[in-house]
Amino acid sequence: MDIVNFLQYSFIQKAFFAGSFVAITCAVLGMFLVLRKMSLIGDGLSHVSFGAIALGLFFGVYPFYVAVPVVMLGSLAILKITEKAKVYGDAAIGIVSAIGIAGGVILASLSKGFNVDLFSYLFGNILAISATEVILSIILSFLMLAVLFFFYWDLFSATFDEEYAKTTGIKTNFINTLLALLTAVTVVLSVKVVGVMLVSALLILPAVTALQLAKGFKTAIILAVIISLASVVSGITLSFFLDLPTGATIVMINAVFFGFALIYKKIR
Repeated sequence: MDIVNFLQYSFIQKAFFAGSFVAITCAVLGMFLVLRKMSLIGDGLSHVSFGAIALGLFFGVYPFYVAVPVVMLGSLAILKITEKAKVYGDAAIGIVSAIGIAGGVILASLSKGFNVDLFSYLFGNILAISATEVILSIILSFLMLAVLFFFYWDLFSATFDEEYAKTTGIKTNFINTLLALLTAVTVVLSVKVVGVMLVSALLILPAVTALQLAKGFKTAIILAVIISLASVVSGITLSFFLDLPTGATIVMINAVFFGFALIYKKIR
């Protein structure tokens, strides 16, 4: 099969559209998360999304409608546990993550009928993405990027010097909450692309790869977007022709980019 015939398939077109928008959102948001040492929150919230998706399937509700609000509540719970219980952020992420994954496993055991659907969310299946999911991905990605653009300078200041940002009047608690909520929505969007188990990789790898190569923050964001887009597009293509799992292929291509970036940095 040649590339022209390949692009004529509607499911490939939908995968490219949704995957590209999610890739851009993950790359931009991932840069802030990595620099603020909050990248593990993506992994924790992906486990919460597993429980939320299982909850939606259990009650026969479209999973995304349940996952978005539940994962957003999970992100707020992480912040509140860190603040009120006086535990470190990684411990709070572990607590919420464990509750989310345990809830999903219990719901899966109570209802045997949706395990196949749950498996597709666990490991990603962007080639089976529906038209509704494509539209949701594009709309939510646009909203996410608009919020990131509007609060760019506040996020930038709080990322590089939170104490200084406070003295200039920036509400850092609000910025932290905003970043957690944006991460929650991005995690839900990414589940269909790479699956629950690999969401954090899509948030982290393009950002850390770009940081090996770029000398400025804006340049790093642009590079992260290019790397993320290239990995998603090439991952979808290779997985189709080589009959490989799409999500895992996308992540492995990201890992290859990271390896090349390390080699280039060492040579340079």
